[in-house]
Amino acid sequence: MIERIADAAFRPAADSVAQGRIPGAVLGIVTADGTQAVRVAGLAQKVPVPEILTTEHWFDLASVSKVIATNSFVLRLAEEGRIDLDRPLTDAIPDLRQYDVMGAPERRLTFRDCLVHRTFLPAVEPIYTYGDDPARLRAFVLQRAWKHGPAVYSDINFILLGIAVERLTGAGLDALPLGPGLSFGPPPGPAVATEFCQWRGRVLNGEVHDENCAAMGGRTGHAGLFGTVDGVLGFARGLLDGSGASPAMLDAIRTPVEGHRTAGWEIRFPGWSGGQACSPGTIGHTGFTGTGLWVDFDRGVAWTLLTNRVHPTRHFDSGMFDLRPATGDALVGAWDAWLAG
Repeated sequence: MIERIADAAFRPAADSVAQGRIPGAVLGIVTADGTQAVRVAGLAQKVPVPEILTTEHWFDLASVSKVIATNSFVLRLAEEGRIDLDRPLTDAIPDLRQYDVMGAPERRLTFRDCLVHRTFLPAVEPIYTYGDDPARLRAFVLQRAWKHGPAVYSDINFILLGIAVERLTGAGLDALPLGPGLSFGPPPGPAVATEFCQWRGRVLNGEVHDENCAAMGGRTGHAGLFGTVDGVLGFARGLLDGSGASPAMLDAIRTPVEGHRTAGWEIRFPGWSGGQACSPGTIGHTGFTGTGLWVDFDRGVAWTLLTNRVHPTRHFDSGMFDLRPATGDALVGAWDAWLAG
C-alpha cells in the first residue's frame, strides 16, 4: 500500500528532476506504526563534479532546524519547569539589551512570542556582514536595537531562542540530544551540495548554507541542522506515535496560537506548502534549501520532501512553491483512494 502511495506522491518531484528544475529529490513517507517508503531521483551535486543522490546523503535542513531541534529543545525545557513560555526571554538571557533595561522592547519579548513569530523583529538581517566571530555576533544580536516592523516569520526570533537554550543548558546546540540521522554540521557522511556561495567563493557541500548561521559558528536556533531522510522520518514517527514528544508538547505544536501558527509550526491554511488535501490539523515547516516536513495526525502519516533546489544557485525558478503542495496533494489523494478500496 505505502509503496503505491509513494510512487504517486513522488511523480511531481521526479518530473521536476527530469525537467532540470531541481537537481535531485528524496521523498520519505512514514506511518504511525513505523512503516515507511522512500523514493529518490537525480543528483546530490551537479558541479563541480556530478554525484548521484542516494538515501544515505545528508541534507542541509535549513529552517526545518527550527522545528526539529530548537522548538523541541524549548518545549522540553518548559515541560521541565526551567522556563515559562509566557515569561520574557530575559529569564534566560538577562543581558538582552542590557544597556536599556527599563525601556528596551526586546526585553519584553516572551519565549512564546518568538515561537509563534508575533514579534516586531525583522524576517532576516545580514548578520554575517558585521564580522565572523561567533561570540561577537551573538553579542551583536543581543545588544542591537532592532528596527520595529509588523509581525513576520523571523529568523531572529529563533536565533534568540537558540541563545536562550545554550544559556540554560550550558552547552552548544550541537551537544544536545538528537535522534539518529540528525546532526548539526558538518554531517558525518556524504552531503548534498547547495549553493555556490559568493561570500565564501565555493560550492557548499557539508557546510551550512545559511550565511548567518555559518558566521555564528554553524549551529544556531534558526539553521545548521543536517539530516538524512531516515533521520527526518524518525523524528516524524516520534510525533505520530508519541514516542518522541509528550502529550503537552504535542498539544503545543498542534494548537494554533497566532493565526495559522502553533508553537514553532504551521497548520494548514489556504495556499500553504503541504497542499489542501491534508487534514486541517496537519502541521508542517519548510527550509530555504528546498526541504520540508509535514505531519498529518488524523491520517497517521508524515512525509518529508528533501531537495537541493538552491544548487548551484538560488537565483533560478525551481518551481519549489508549486512542487511542495503538489506532492502533498498527490500523497493524500493516493492515501484516501487506498482507504476507499
